[in-house]
Amino acid sequence: MGEQFHHVSVLSRELMEGLALTEGGLYLDATVGGGGHSELVLAFPNTRVIALDRDQDALTAAKARLQQNYGDRIQFWQGNFADYNPGDQKFHGIFADLGVSSAQLDQPERGFSFRHEAALDMRMDQTHPQTAAELVNRSSEKKLADMFFFYGEERHSRRIAKHIVNSRPFETTTQLADAIAAILPRHQTGRTRGTFIHPATRVFQALRIAVNEELKSIETFLSKAPLWLHPGGRIAMISFHSLEDRIVKHTLRETECLKIITRKPIQAQPDEIRQNPRSRSAKLRVAEHL
Repeated sequence: MGEQFHHVSVLSRELMEGLALTEGGLYLDATVGGGGHSELVLAFPNTRVIALDRDQDALTAAKARLQQNYGDRIQFWQGNFADYNPGDQKFHGIFADLGVSSAQLDQPERGFSFRHEAALDMRMDQTHPQTAAELVNRSSEKKLADMFFFYGEERHSRRIAKHIVNSRPFETTTQLADAIAAILPRHQTGRTRGTFIHPATRVFQALRIAVNEELKSIETFLSKAPLWLHPGGRIAMISFHSLEDRIVKHTLRETECLKIITRKPIQAQPDEIRQNPRSRSAKLRVAEHL
């Protein structure tokens, strides 16, 4: 599967500027994906990278892309970045590209998207026991409603949860998306930058976040990662929706050993958005260890 994993890295120029790379520095890529950001760091003289990812496909692709050219300058670790422990090692920079990757969205069998019929999976780490189908089919109506409201910011959360409980089981992405669309007309979902979004979009976001415990993982990671930096080292976080960005913004500001570099989040320039529309929602925040 690794050879099918192709992820377009976002805000690459801005991330490299934000990290203020040091020759010979050691960097932690907490979400290596296809390896695009790590490759840019490794192109700087004598830098080294420790690359993490939950997704075995991502690590396979990153290894194929980077090890041949950079050898032991890059090391890999599979797992949730919230569980990583560098021991006594300190980094000159730490960075993460949060949320689901374009490669995961584009592989129908992973079940992240309702554009194709597939099993309701959504696991970033496919050794993780709980799938989205199990969450949908076993959770109480209240738990589902709360999940859709808090993780998807879905204002019709109770109505959708009730319909799901009355209509389950659901096994595929399209079954669930069609069931939501049947009770939630497209015009009720509101507009996003002049385009209508599918009625199931927020529910699928909520399920993905819940299955992978994404927000909890970000909170755990950010509670530890700043302590792993050398003085003057920087931490840079790219988020894609308000729930992630809110955690990043407040945690960086409230961490005593950090100085905020980006007073406002950095967003993609028009040329990048034209080439990669998914970069439109990306926000980069950077802080420096005092």
